[in-house]
Amino acid sequence: MYFVAGTDTDSGKTLVSSALLLAAKGLMSGAGRPMSTLGIKPIASGCMLTPAGLRNSDALQLLAASSVKLAYRQINPIAFEPAIAPHIAAAKVGVSLSPEAVLAQLDLAAFAEADFCLIEGAGGWRLPLGQGRYLSELVQSLSIPVILVVGMKLGCLNHALLTQEAILADGLEIAGWVANCVDPEMSMFEENLDSLKEIMSAPMLGCIPFLEEANAARAAEFLSLEALAKHS
Repeated sequence: MYFVAGTDTDSGKTLVSSALLLAAKGLMSGAGRPMSTLGIKPIASGCMLTPAGLRNSDALQLLAASSVKLAYRQINPIAFEPAIAPHIAAAKVGVSLSPEAVLAQLDLAAFAEADFCLIEGAGGWRLPLGQGRYLSELVQSLSIPVILVVGMKLGCLNHALLTQEAILADGLEIAGWVANCVDPEMSMFEENLDSLKEIMSAPMLGCIPFLEEANAARAAEFLSLEALAKHS
């Protein structure tokens, strides 16, 4: 099980998470069968109100990319309609968020059935939950490695380094990182990528070029999960 964090809100966590799930489907498990995969998004803002309840496009993408099919509420147990910071959305509807409350909503037994499970965060590493608490505390309680998605754009070196420092300071391991090009006109892209390779302590799992349409199957072609083998 891994937690997928991003350097900021629009770094491409869902695209990368979905691509990782698809890439893992092509690998063999220790039991000699294709790996079963599962993607979870515990907290999501910006949800659509449907006859079945609130639905988030990111969570639906993870569900589509997963081979283990759970009920939607198991994938996204905490959903808010407005596309605003979750702790602000929660306060508007009288809901109290905390790492313990989020953890209580997770079906860890069901997650354990998957050979490859991803828990996708919301926003950046220090997503506030209110009352001085952060989503990063959930990852600490689960003690699982982190996969960091670096949104390739101006400022990404600072964002990546600060996020890496925060994750390591929290006593967690970064299993790998993915460079995801979110700005097609980013100046000196290759030079920035080379700098990231120097300053990041974990192996790079891939570099996804700018895609006109977010296509997980296409993005998966640029990823390699070999560096994650030691965690399996």
